[in-house]
Amino acid sequence: MMSQRQSVTSAESTGQLRPSGMTDYPYPSTAAASAVMRANRKTDTKPELAVRRLLHARGYRYRVNYRIKTDVVIVRPDIVFTKRRLAVFIDGCFWHNCPQHGNRPNVNQGYWSAKLDRNKQRDILVSEGLEESGWQVLRIWEHVLPVAACEMIIAALANTHQRYR
Repeated sequence: MMSQRQSVTSAESTGQLRPSGMTDYPYPSTAAASAVMRANRKTDTKPELAVRRLLHARGYRYRVNYRIKTDVVIVRPDIVFTKRRLAVFIDGCFWHNCPQHGNRPNVNQGYWSAKLDRNKQRDILVSEGLEESGWQVLRIWEHVLPVAACEMIIAALANTHQRYR
């Protein structure tokens, strides 16, 4: 007897098999696209690691993937300075619709357009929710050089009007 997780149904549009209940999103168009999507990391991306190394080398200490729960949102920013109430997000150009480098795939446009728009709306709601709860939010695009991103974070920390180091 097959469990629900093991059962498969035929996808009408592609003729491919997919697990039951997984009809909300399309299959990747190629095996290469599938491999690229699987390789995307949620945490510890190269831009995050580069910025964190620079901050640490300059003597700053922070939390990584620290859970912040407010009345409005529950979120895990990339870098968090808890005492200073600074939440830093290093946003990927593709996933967060960078106006300079963001692009939308030509395949499965209906899915990706809605997905990327939802990401952008979620980013706005998260930032607003944190700010309403007394947090300062800093969003940095992944294309910003790590040294410049580090300087932006240090400047934001200086604006919190508290001694940190």
